[in-house]
Formats: sequence, C-alpha cells, structure tokens
Amino acid sequence: MKTLLHKADSRGFANHGWLQAKHTFSFANYFDSERIHFGALRVLNDDKVDSGMGFGMHPHANMEIITIPLSGDLRHKDSMGNEETIHHGEVQIMSAGTGIQHSEFNPNHDQSTELLQIWVIPNQENVTPRYQQFSIDLEGNNNKLIQIVSPEKSDSNGWIYQNAWFQLGRFDENQTETYKLHHPENGVYAFVIEGEISIENTTLAKRDGMGISETTEFAFQTKTNSTILLMEVPMITL
Repeated sequence: MKTLLHKADSRGFANHGWLQAKHTFSFANYFDSERIHFGALRVLNDDKVDSGMGFGMHPHANMEIITIPLSGDLRHKDSMGNEETIHHGEVQIMSAGTGIQHSEFNPNHDQSTELLQIWVIPNQENVTPRYQQFSIDLEGNNNKLIQIVSPEKSDSNGWIYQNAWFQLGRFDENQTETYKLHHPENGVYAFVIEGEISIENTTLAKRDGMGISETTEFAFQTKTNSTILLMEVPMITL
C-alpha cells in the first residue's frame, strides 16, 4: 500500500474577504508542483462563503463538479436553466461537458455557508452538460458508508462520467470500517470532514487528507465521532 498524507494546515489558502478558500490541490493562485492532482481527482476546495455573497456567472467545460454543502445553503443558477438551492444534507453534480456557465451564492443573510467543491477529470469529453441534485441521509445511516457518486446512471444517487466512486459516512467513535476498491488500479483519497480517524497507524484529524493506492482494500478506525469522505478514482497521469 502506498499512502500520501496532506495535513489540513498544509493546504493552499486564499482570503477574498467574503470567501475563505482552502485548496488541497493547486488551484487559481495556489500552485504546488507536487500537489496538482490525485489521479482523476483534480480539485478539492474547502470554502466558506459569507452571508449574501457568492460567485457570479463563470464558465466550466469538460469537468465533473461535485458540491457538498457542509453547513448553510447555496443558491445555484446556470445556463441550462436550472435555478436551485442546495442545502446541507444534499449533493449537487454537474457534468460541464461542452460548456456551461453558472453562479452560486449564499442566499442567507444571517449565516455563512461552508461547502466542499470537488472536480474530477472525466473519461469522456464534450458530453452534453447535465445537472443533478439529491438528498442524503447520514443520520439515518449512522456507522455506514453511503455511496454518493458512481459511474452508473441507474444509481439512485449521483453519477459522473468517470470510473469513480464516492462514499460519505458519519461514524461514532471506536468504529472500524473496511473499504474495498472497485478496481485494483484505482486509488482512494480519504478526507476527514469532522473528527479524527486512523489509517495504517497514521492519525488524520479534521480536514486532513490521505491518498491511498496500490492496494485492493484498507481499513480505518474512528478515534472520535467522525464524518469521512472517500473518493475512489482512476490513477491517471496528467
């Protein structure tokens, strides 16, 4: 097994006043030649958006974009005609394909919004852009991993144009879970949203990440109540 540890305080940081952004991988003005991507996982941004603020219309193309609100809400509008509000407990997926424009902002005037925005490099380019939004029930599935992304269009939850599987779970302390990869050539990027876990005798605290590859399975143990995101992706090179 090969592992790559990224501590939370080693991430790139951008302070835009209304936006506090932390970048696991190179993004915008943050560049680290050793942290461009993990396989097909290209972007993992941890954003905090002030009340009433947000991003104006901007373009994307040929990227799979997954947004997970961690607290608060996010108002979305795009060139496909979608106007939706994404809440904590929901997931948004966009296949940018041939090109889309979208805006997103915090519609609340009394609280900030925290979210993860994740970009995955697709295995098909120039597809017809698409939008998907769905709810997840972490509380009703405590101590379980819930699949939120896969390549299968028939899945009741999200799908993207890539052989990638995302699992999200909320676990009590002192729990052990084994994750088995769908393909042995894939890797998994584990990200601790809340709490503290251990993988291969390495402790990961809140917002720490670890890339895991060259294995068919691994186990993690929770040291406290924890929320964990596992992102299995092909280990492509750029």
